[in-house]
Amino acid sequence: MRDAFVRAAGGEGNTNLLIPSIPDLFWGTLAFVIILIFVIWKVVPRMNAALDARREAIEGGLKKAEEAQAGAAEALEKYNAQLAEARAEAARIRDQAREDAKKIRAELLEQANADADRVKATAQATIDAERAAALASLRTEVGSLALGLASTVVGESLSDDKRSTALVDRFLADLETADAAAAQAGRK
Repeated sequence: MRDAFVRAAGGEGNTNLLIPSIPDLFWGTLAFVIILIFVIWKVVPRMNAALDARREAIEGGLKKAEEAQAGAAEALEKYNAQLAEARAEAARIRDQAREDAKKIRAELLEQANADADRVKATAQATIDAERAAALASLRTEVGSLALGLASTVVGESLSDDKRSTALVDRFLADLETADAAAAQAGRK
């Protein structure tokens, strides 16, 4: 190439700068081939190895990302299924609790009614027993008072038990009839 410049400057021979002379062309081509062989022998395999490693790393990263995404999708589906199952279980437990509450309420109401009926029955039996005892006591007292009064009015002793019992029973029957008639008149 230097020769070309020298020749061009000196005016010798071929004055075209674009076409080199034969010796320059030979040595330039030889240097280019040597550098090309060196690049193909040393540089290209290393570049290919680096590119292959990078491609494998990218492919591995993509594969791992796809696996991670598939795993995440599977975990999400599993989580959603568990969540749905938990919600269904909660609804079932809530419904069961409502049913149990209704049953307990019904049982408590039934027990309260039974206790109230028992208390009423006990109270009624006590009232009936006390009424019967009061009536018996009153009958005895009214009988003795009636006998004492009748003895003083009649002036004779009513010590005969049959006569005195008949007289007391008749007197009490008359009182009960008069009492019942007064009660019916009061209702009207």
